[in-house]
Amino acid sequence: MDLILWRHAEAEPGEPDLGRRLTAKGHKQAERVGSWLDGHLPQTTRILVSPADRSQETALALKRKFKTVDALAPGASVAAVLAAVGWPDARDPVLIIGHQPTLGSVASFLLAGEEAYWAVRKGAVWWLSNRDRAGNAPVVLRVVIGPDFI
Repeated sequence: MDLILWRHAEAEPGEPDLGRRLTAKGHKQAERVGSWLDGHLPQTTRILVSPADRSQETALALKRKFKTVDALAPGASVAAVLAAVGWPDARDPVLIIGHQPTLGSVASFLLAGEEAYWAVRKGAVWWLSNRDRAGNAPVVLRVVIGPDFI
């Protein structure tokens, strides 16, 4: 299974947290990364997005259909994220558009076996894969890229 973690782009400060929107810079970041992802994601990729406005706006830059999943809201647990995507058994790739520190914790859990604070920069993508080979399904980090490198 491929699991792609995309942190929302730069957002304005403020309250309520769920209503924070992207800045002008955030819109540019989302457009760059969305274009890159569109050229690399399989057409069968399921796209699951936090209900927060900044994540919704980031998702719109990809210009593909997506599903809003309340379990991906700010403060989501690693277990909630993995349950939402069907890890590790989902057949098709899944793209999550969400938040820190959750996305970094998901990456650390899958790659290092424990939840830790790993920084995922605003607008960045972490692409993880696992393939079951003879009963062994290691997780491999395929890509880490931020909007400044696209």
